[in-house]
Amino acid sequence: MKVLRTVKEIQEYTKEVKAQGKTIGLVPTMGCLHEGHLTLMRAAREACDIVIASVFVNPTQFGPNEDFDAYPRQFDEDCKKLETVPVDAVFHPEPEEMYPEGFCTYVNVEGEFTHRLCGAQRPIHFRGVATVVTKLMNLARADKAFFGQKDAQQVVVVKRFVEDLNIPVEITMVPIVREPSGLARSSRNRYLSDKEKEAALILSKSLKEGQKAFESGEKNARKIEEIVTAKIKTEPMASIDYVKVYSFPALEPIDTVDDEALLAIAVRIGKTRLIDNVILK
Repeated sequence: MKVLRTVKEIQEYTKEVKAQGKTIGLVPTMGCLHEGHLTLMRAAREACDIVIASVFVNPTQFGPNEDFDAYPRQFDEDCKKLETVPVDAVFHPEPEEMYPEGFCTYVNVEGEFTHRLCGAQRPIHFRGVATVVTKLMNLARADKAFFGQKDAQQVVVVKRFVEDLNIPVEITMVPIVREPSGLARSSRNRYLSDKEKEAALILSKSLKEGQKAFESGEKNARKIEEIVTAKIKTEPMASIDYVKVYSFPALEPIDTVDDEALLAIAVRIGKTRLIDNVILK
């Protein structure tokens, strides 16, 4: 597996790959890899000739009071996991390589859906995501890029700017990978103490309650939200950021789930903010 650390290195590598007529699959990550990430890599491995993963904690998607400095970084361990897939190359730049002095160009997706869910809590987040993903797709010369359903709103944002800017990359969303307990795999899970990790199971439990109600015939979006909210509130360590049902993939407000919808939640367990979702259809 090649380790590429500079813009020049990844550009030279992908130029050579493209000259051979090979397809490239990109999996953007911030590292601290877990089974959810590796599932994305395997999907890329099946679909493309060459797989490039990025391991880059992107500063532009973190707000001033968020966990950029504390975000876990373990590149050597990440490389060992990537080699098991296997991944052909990993791009691991420093922030100054991606955002050199004088950098002043950003991709800003202005649709209302970017101000809902996580966008309401993290106002600069999706500008940072859209900018770095655009740069990564260009540098990787990607034919396909793979993202996890746990970040469903992010997938919607990426698909929107890829379509709007006529970027020739196919975006694939891969289902959520969960621990045996039901907890969605997340790099932030390592922030949790054993007691907090047990409390965090309320996320998947509450989503199951909402999905069960929907499958039993409940189509009223507000009632589904109320069912999920009530379940989360049974856990004393949980603090709700949001519980929302929106149409999917448009992420528009709805009163009734007549077609596909996203039931999404964000919950703080202690100081750790966790997100999860299910698609109702």
